[in-house]
Amino acid sequence: MHADLFIHNIGQLVTLAGLPGPRRGAAMRELGIIGAGAVAIRDARIVAAGPESELARSVEAAAHLDAGGRAVIPGFVDPHTHLPWAGHRAAEFELRIGGATYMEIMAAGGGIVRTVTDTRAASLEQLVQETATRAERMLRYGTTTAEAKTGYGLNVPDELKQLEAIAVLQERGPLDLAPTFLGAHAVPAEYRGRTDAYVDLVVEEMLPAAWAKWEALRHAFPQGWPIFCDVFCEDGAFNLAQSRRILEAAKQLGFRLKIHVDEFAPLGGTPLAVELGAASADHIVTTPAHHVARLAGSATIGVALPGTPFGLAHHDYSPGRALIDGGGALALATDLNPGTSWCENMQLMLALACRYMKLLPAEALVAATVNAAHAIGLGHLVGSLEPGKQADLLILDAEDYRMLPYRYGTNLVHQVVKRGCLIPA
Repeated sequence: MHADLFIHNIGQLVTLAGLPGPRRGAAMRELGIIGAGAVAIRDARIVAAGPESELARSVEAAAHLDAGGRAVIPGFVDPHTHLPWAGHRAAEFELRIGGATYMEIMAAGGGIVRTVTDTRAASLEQLVQETATRAERMLRYGTTTAEAKTGYGLNVPDELKQLEAIAVLQERGPLDLAPTFLGAHAVPAEYRGRTDAYVDLVVEEMLPAAWAKWEALRHAFPQGWPIFCDVFCEDGAFNLAQSRRILEAAKQLGFRLKIHVDEFAPLGGTPLAVELGAASADHIVTTPAHHVARLAGSATIGVALPGTPFGLAHHDYSPGRALIDGGGALALATDLNPGTSWCENMQLMLALACRYMKLLPAEALVAATVNAAHAIGLGHLVGSLEPGKQADLLILDAEDYRMLPYRYGTNLVHQVVKRGCLIPA
């Protein structure tokens, strides 16, 4: 067997090999670990992953990489980010520490609307430059694929500008991006008190324009790459009926669906996600137990964003333990955004999930890799180290994957391999 790259002397190879589809329930503890392993890569894809004693006899490689006895895992997949934006909201962080709530800041014209002002004012070049810095930092912390939402334009031209920025960054690489249209992220200042009129704009003008833009930008993404539509179904944003109208219109156009639900109040968004066949229901913090059970019994993946309650100094986290114990599929994400969770580090999400959601380290790793990949429609391509999948992997500065949630506040990624290429440190 010929390979372009042969990675050997892997002390602990965490393949996450298994049946197709997201891991559910107890299967989230099955990691497919191989001791003294090796990985063979050809044409940016994995051609073999197994014991080094077996592969070394059958693989002829153009280049070799010694992992030094370290652990190797799949690259992280971050399935919920608001990656493209301009500016910052450090002043609002100070206000929150002083006692102001997220919704109070939003009602006073801050929050999302503040970032909308900055993003609208930014040129495409400025937006790409600011976003690229965050994308590079994500990669250094081990994220090799991420979802990226619009939602800081809230009008046709600036939402399309964000989509274009995502496409520019995808073409530049090496981080892979799955785009999501989030025109219904908040009600812009010019529509305050007229939410239904803004929903009309989203449905009648923004969604068709976003789909047409996607058709024009599709060449920047690999064949079969999905685009999603998302809605912030929440008090102070969009109610259940408005969310349904937007998602149904998006689905008819061809978008795959996601939805922000139950971050602050349970409006019924989780059952809506299940009903409409959404790929994921995200946040799920205040989700009632019977809605968690319904989610667990569905094909929709629950995405927990532990960086957000941590960033807001809240005590309630997603009921990830209950979802897994109920047989459901859970994914983890950073919710990278300028207001509540400016964090590019998926390693920290594992640490928070284990401590505050009571996930086992194995479950947290599955949630941040293979399940996260399925939450953005790319589970067939990334998220595990199996023949045929893209060669995205991390060599850890540790001999055991459990060091990731055990240690925190540091970067335990020693080297990143993206599409079979070693990324310079």
